[in-house]
Amino acid sequence: MTETNFWLFLAAALVIAAIPGPGIFYVAARTLSEGRASGFASTAGTALGGLVHVVAGSLGISAIILASAELFAAVKFVGALYLVWLGIRTFRSAGRTLQLKNEPVGDKRAFRDGVLVEALNPKTAAFFLAFIPQFLDPASSNPTLQFIVLGAISVTLNTLADVVVVLIASATRTQLIGRPHLMRRLTQGSGLFIAGLGLSLALARRPAQG
Repeated sequence: MTETNFWLFLAAALVIAAIPGPGIFYVAARTLSEGRASGFASTAGTALGGLVHVVAGSLGISAIILASAELFAAVKFVGALYLVWLGIRTFRSAGRTLQLKNEPVGDKRAFRDGVLVEALNPKTAAFFLAFIPQFLDPASSNPTLQFIVLGAISVTLNTLADVVVVLIASATRTQLIGRPHLMRRLTQGSGLFIAGLGLSLALARRPAQG
């Protein structure tokens, strides 16, 4: 990869990481409803889920899924249903949020949820396959390695943005922790928001090919 291409990629990736997207909203909602530890666990999970897409994209698996209407729809609806289920579960647990905060088992579950939410999002696969190839050096003898390196950098930047959001959301939650009624409403709102992300994913269209 040329030095110019690398710096152009880094600048673009920084801008994209700073723009609020579904991943940022998801970890913010988990942090507001369950606390900082759950937010960090969710962030680690979405990072691993993002790396799954990077590896899959480098191997061509994501391209196969995006090229098949049936496979794209299957992955999309599984991911959407999982998000809706998470949202409903969060909404229903609103009355128990204060008792469950910082529970280790909950943090492990938040990590698992983060991995699945990101790995089952075909829109992430579409982003990597549309964005990264623009910066690859076609004359390189190892474009797969280039794809993995740039993808890992992109995931790292996105994760750093998520960490900042977790810290901000956690500070907001701390200010409200002594007000059970507001905390319950906040948790319910977070659940509805997560479910809404699932519905928006369900409505996502397969990117046009060619």
